[in-house]
Amino acid sequence: MTGIGHGPTLRIDKYLWFARLSKSRSTAQKLAEDGHVRLNGRRIERAHAPVRAGDLITFPHFDKVRVVRVVALPTHRGPAPEAQTCYEELTVGE
Repeated sequence: MTGIGHGPTLRIDKYLWFARLSKSRSTAQKLAEDGHVRLNGRRIERAHAPVRAGDLITFPHFDKVRVVRVVALPTHRGPAPEAQTCYEELTVGE
């Protein structure tokens, strides 16, 4: 998939799962469809929302809110050290 002049994209549910930010793809789909995920500050309600390098994703994770910047789009669900190279963790108001 490619966006118009914005480079390659990946579904947000796949991104969250591939980058190991979600335990399963179905959990990632539910998070997105229930409106718990924000993409660049906008609430999304669809698991197929496109994610690009440079995007900000905000989502609940256990008892806190995580904000990550997409660094790269993974092509598969690899080991944790590989997955961690696909995003940059940002701290929120601490």
